[in-house]
Amino acid sequence: MRRFLIVSFCTFALTLAWADAKKYAAQGMVLKVDVADKSVTVSCQAIPGFMDAMVMPIAVRDAKELDGLAPGTTIAFTLVVDDDTSFAERIQPQTYQGLEVDPLTARRLRLLNEATGPSPTGQKILRAGEFVPDFVLLDQERHRVRFASFRGKVVVLNFVYTRCALPDFCFRSSNNFGLLQKRFKNQLGRQLVLLTVTFDPAHDDPDVLRKYAVVWKAAAQSWHFLTGSPAEIQRLCAMFGVDVFPDEGLMTHSLHTIVIDRKGTMDSNIEGNRFTADQLGDLVQTVLDQR
Repeated sequence: MRRFLIVSFCTFALTLAWADAKKYAAQGMVLKVDVADKSVTVSCQAIPGFMDAMVMPIAVRDAKELDGLAPGTTIAFTLVVDDDTSFAERIQPQTYQGLEVDPLTARRLRLLNEATGPSPTGQKILRAGEFVPDFVLLDQERHRVRFASFRGKVVVLNFVYTRCALPDFCFRSSNNFGLLQKRFKNQLGRQLVLLTVTFDPAHDDPDVLRKYAVVWKAAAQSWHFLTGSPAEIQRLCAMFGVDVFPDEGLMTHSLHTIVIDRKGTMDSNIEGNRFTADQLGDLVQTVLDQR
């Protein structure tokens, strides 16, 4: 009976303490998951009236909250804060639903890909932790760029096409890289390389890409704008799960930003545009810090 009363009292005390805790709706990008420590490191967006945007490790009470989380995942969660502790609960990964303005177009893209069956290149989509196969493309200076030559450096890769006029699509992807170029100016070339691949090689030849690179003030030795044969571009798109097809002279496509570690394995494949340039930078810094 005494033990029962003690346990009941402790449970009651914890209930009162949690009742007094403050709860905040929060969002962020996962940078690191530590199941053994029951924690997740998140690049959190600002919580008005409580905190600025920041990177922080957050404990969870139940390790099951971490199921399905990986670097690059965007999440919504409740941050619980009392006088002595803080933890996250109700973590919900934010599933990518398609970026096209018209949801019917997004469904059309998925149905078209499903109807055509397996990738004609035979290339399977890479998963986090898998080794990235080598490829060779031409950059904006008409130099042959071999991916394997960047071993020992962190590589961040995205896909665009220069005729894309929508601000939330290719422009945002390129702007994110432009901000990475500023944030990591001391590491670029030595520890970090940016690769932007066009999925419109019929139009985006090196001369077109050179003009596009000038718009972003890209350093040619550390931010390469790449093109190649249609077959090679198709293989890369399939490798990273990029969906693209012509649509009345333009391109309907998905967005992917890939972070590859120094060993040449894929750390994360961020799908969509629900993240900020700062969060992408925080993820890149996390991978740079790995040894």
